[in-house]
Amino acid sequence: MSLRPHLQAGEFVVTAEVGPPKGTNIEGCLHEAEFFRGRVHGVNVTDIQAAAMRVGSMVICHLLKDKGLEPVLQMVCRDRNRLALQSDLLSAWVLGIENVLCLTGDYPTLGDHPGAKPVFDLDSVSLLQAAKGLNEGHDMMGNALDGKPDLCLGAVVTPGGNPVEMQIIKLEKKVEAGAEFIQTQAIYDVEQFAAFMDKVKHIKVPILAGIVLLKSAGMARYMNQNVAGVFVPDALVQKMAEAGKADKEAKAAGQKADNQVKTSIEIAADLIGKLKPLCQGIHLMPLGWDAQVPPILDAAGL
Repeated sequence: MSLRPHLQAGEFVVTAEVGPPKGTNIEGCLHEAEFFRGRVHGVNVTDIQAAAMRVGSMVICHLLKDKGLEPVLQMVCRDRNRLALQSDLLSAWVLGIENVLCLTGDYPTLGDHPGAKPVFDLDSVSLLQAAKGLNEGHDMMGNALDGKPDLCLGAVVTPGGNPVEMQIIKLEKKVEAGAEFIQTQAIYDVEQFAAFMDKVKHIKVPILAGIVLLKSAGMARYMNQNVAGVFVPDALVQKMAEAGKADKEAKAAGQKADNQVKTSIEIAADLIGKLKPLCQGIHLMPLGWDAQVPPILDAAGL
C-alpha cells in the first residue's frame, strides 16, 4: 500500500533510510533495503547526502519500487534550478514514485566537492509549493500540464533547533505549502521533544520522530558538538562508552564484540517506546546498520 493511506488513517507509521553508493555498485544498497521489507511503510532514499557525490536518489527509488518496496524520494534544492526540480518531480511520478521529501540541502562546502557551485534557486518551502502546483495541474508559471501527478509531499523539522520558534514558523510554512507528513532530525532527548510537540499541537499533519542509530560514544559526542539541533544526553553517551569498553575487552580476549550494537538496539527501542505516545511515527536512520532495524522494531513491539 502507498504511504499516504497509512498516514491519513492515523496509523503509527515507520520509515527508514538508505543511502545510494558512491559508484555504480548498487547491490549493497538494494540489499540493505531488503531488511525493511514488511517492517516499514516507506524507505527514504537520500539525495547526494551531506553534499557527497553519489548515485541519484531517483534511480534507487525506481529500483525499490520495482522490487515492491515503497520509496520516499528525497529531493534537495542545492543542485538543480526550478526547471530541473519540476522536471524531476514529474519524472519521479512517471516512474511510479509517489512520495517526495522536500529539502533545502547541505551547502557544497560540507561535502567532497567543496568547489561545486550551489544553486538553491528554490528552498524547501518553495519546492513544496512547486510540487503542490504540479499536483494541481500547473507549473510554477501557471502553465497547464498534460497529465498531473498526485505526489505525497513531506518535509523536515529540527525540534531541538535554537531558537525553536524559528523551526515552528518554518514548519507552519511547509504545511501551508503542501507538506502531508513531517520527519524530524534525530531525537534523543524525549522531554525536549515532548515540549516541542506541545508547541506544535495546532499543526494537523503526522510527525515522525527521527532516530539515528548510535554506533559509538565518539559518534554521540561528535553529533553533540557538530550537528545543530541534536543533543545526546550524557546517560546515553555513557552507555555507549561502556559498551565500547566492553567490546575492546572482548576483542582482546578473542570473543565476539557486539556490545555497542546491542546497546544501540536497546537505546533505539527504548526511545521508540517513549516517543510513540507523542507522535504518529518513527523515522529510523541506521547509517549502514540496516540489519539492526528489524531487531529494533521487534524490541519496540512494532
